Amino acid sequence: MGGDITLRGAELVLPTGVIDGDIAIRDGRIVAIGHVDQPVGEIVDARGLTVLPGVIDPQVHFREPGAEHKEDLESGGRAAAAGGVTAFLEMPNTRPPTIDAAAVADKIARATGRSRAHFGFFLGATPDNVAETAAASGVPGIKIFMGSSTGTLLVHEQDALERHFAAARVPLVVHAEDELRLRARSGLYPGVDDPGLHPIIRDPQTALIATRRAVDLAVRHQKRLHVLHLSSADEVAFLRDRPDDGLVTTETLPQYLWLDASWYARLGTHLQMNPPVRDLRHQRALWAGLLDGTIQCIATDHAPHTLDEKAQPYGKAPSGMPGVELSVPLMLHAVHDGRCSIRHVARWMSEAPARIYGLVGKGRLALGADGDLTVVDRRVSRSVRADALQSRAGWSPFEGWTLRGWPVMTVLLGRPVFRDGAFADGVFGEPLRFDPPARCPRQPGAAT
Repeated sequence: MGGDITLRGAELVLPTGVIDGDIAIRDGRIVAIGHVDQPVGEIVDARGLTVLPGVIDPQVHFREPGAEHKEDLESGGRAAAAGGVTAFLEMPNTRPPTIDAAAVADKIARATGRSRAHFGFFLGATPDNVAETAAASGVPGIKIFMGSSTGTLLVHEQDALERHFAAARVPLVVHAEDELRLRARSGLYPGVDDPGLHPIIRDPQTALIATRRAVDLAVRHQKRLHVLHLSSADEVAFLRDRPDDGLVTTETLPQYLWLDASWYARLGTHLQMNPPVRDLRHQRALWAGLLDGTIQCIATDHAPHTLDEKAQPYGKAPSGMPGVELSVPLMLHAVHDGRCSIRHVARWMSEAPARIYGLVGKGRLALGADGDLTVVDRRVSRSVRADALQSRAGWSPFEGWTLRGWPVMTVLLGRPVFRDGAFADGVFGEPLRFDPPARCPRQPGAAT
């Protein structure tokens, strides 16, 4: 059910540029932008605030079912909304994994009336469930783990990959690390307990081999491919140089943009994730790839584990870190730092995820679009405190960082769900609808 609200005097980040003005939402849809003569619903004085189209996190792991002690759809949805994220796409490596239509339906039922953000769920590929992935509907895509990571899902043998790419009718999204190279590299370092070796074991070549292989499959089968959590300069160079046929898109993460390999000495296994945080050469290449349009969007790969689990020695500690709650502040701080513009943030975090996955009504401040808003105060500086986070994980690699720019209100279909540090009663997200385009060409970097 949509609501009515008018925001007055805000900085509005539109697809065509940034203006100062008003925005009105009636029955959950945007009905006026600019100067609103006849406001509707609650009138909010938004002078000094910035309104972004509702931010979408297209890669999270909310651990339900099977590992709710780390996170669940309720706590993860709260973390999303508190961080200014209005919608998320959740991954299938739960217990049991999400590998058939019944499991997707179960997750939708679990999220309904509990998640404080809109939601969609990927279907996971196995070597044997091609019939399920071929018939998939109502999902953003098919997730393929080409290399071992968290959970039991793995598809790395060529014949199984060929079958999935041939049969899929929705985008294929891949965790691109080559399984055979992973096994060989791990065998070179038996019994190591130094987390600083993580980006050496899971080296850039491990990622590049899998990305090249996935792109080859997509081109031969003429299927849409999205490469998840791009981490290396090598992959950026490869993707930049290939023809823009609209088949291949990709993303990167704030962790890769702000952290580098020097942080292993301070954070240890808390920095451990797959693919790894790498050295500054790769970080600089990822920023360049975002700015020139080679990389289309930003996700978080929010992958929480408890502090006790992460405190185990390298080799036993699980990979992954929380992120959904801090992606907006981190990218607003990048704007403050001069690394990108506020239009870039809207492009990478709202418009591109909606375009890539065909999220109906989402991703733009435009007449007739859904009234999902991320309202931020770019003037506010605040330190990251673990005890203030909504995520059940209760920690962040960015704890103690002071970031400039924070969400102050998150609006779902014209109804504020989170405002000034508090959740509204009775406001929940809805299932997302998907109409992915047959082709998704690159777009140049947004104007500054």
